[in-house]
Amino acid sequence: MDEPAPARALPERMRASVLTGRLELGVEERPVPAPSPGDVLINVEAVGVCGSDVHYYREGRLGDFVVEAPLILGHEASGRIAGVGPGVDASRIGQRVAIEPQRPCHTCWQCLSGRYNLCPRMEFYATPPIDGAFAEYVTAPALFAHAVPDGITAEAAALLEPLSVAIASARKAGVTPGARVLIAGAGPIGVITAQTARAFGAREVIITDPVAPRRDRAKRYGATTAIDPTAEDITGLGLAVDAFIEASGAPSAVMSGIRCVRPAGTAVLVGLGEAELVLPVSTIQDREITVTGVFRYTDTWPLAAHLVASGQVELDSMVTGRYDLDHVADALDSDADPQSLKSIVYPGKES
Repeated sequence: MDEPAPARALPERMRASVLTGRLELGVEERPVPAPSPGDVLINVEAVGVCGSDVHYYREGRLGDFVVEAPLILGHEASGRIAGVGPGVDASRIGQRVAIEPQRPCHTCWQCLSGRYNLCPRMEFYATPPIDGAFAEYVTAPALFAHAVPDGITAEAAALLEPLSVAIASARKAGVTPGARVLIAGAGPIGVITAQTARAFGAREVIITDPVAPRRDRAKRYGATTAIDPTAEDITGLGLAVDAFIEASGAPSAVMSGIRCVRPAGTAVLVGLGEAELVLPVSTIQDREITVTGVFRYTDTWPLAAHLVASGQVELDSMVTGRYDLDHVADALDSDADPQSLKSIVYPGKES
């Protein structure tokens, strides 16, 4: 591990990018938050832009979560511990960390059963009304401020969060050595999931996307085959995959992907799409296909850090855009460019 940096005096105020309405962002000064018992204060270094941030920015909501008051977006974050709350070892000050942006209650049935991602009292970064990480400082539970190994950059440490989604998806899909995996969508989650599936031992990773640059890019990141679903009906290719991971949110991709799963295979829904869908029920029944979803993650950061540190998953080269707090709107709109893959916001960077 890197040696912790020496402690320094903390400012009383910080800058933060605040969503005040649909398509309305502004930089505000806020008090630097004080860490509660069991928490750490983190000086944020890098924050990835997620599709959920874009939904809140453009639509003011994501499913049942509605923005009703000013909100700081951003939940894929890394930084250095700048202070500790009561009960936390002060030697952690200066430590580089990746943030698992969850605060479960640890006392409900779901938490005690090991499914803390499903905690009904969960507080999650950038999910109304909880503020996120497009700010110079945030607090987090010390347990969820994961130490970053040497060699992992601030950008890659921030992207351990979407990698955690991919790990949770691969686990749910039951990806094992020799598996054949179909992934719909060659956006950030699809590309990271392709890498993760290969790291889990998949011998074949087929990815579908209607955009040619994205298909080409997916093949550089672990996909063995990339198909244009608008030009080719994948249900007629006899794929019979062991697992289908849906990372596009497109209803047509859900339908066709499930039809490509072999009997007793698994389909995992990850993409942010329609609230209700028509499914090929007879196919699901006749083939006894397991259809499930992924909602965040549990216990993924140690494996995520290992996959990056060992070179099995590459995250740094996925960064295609870099922005400061004054240009968060540009970061959120960067998905309009098919060449864009992952944008990073640096809260401490001057414009």
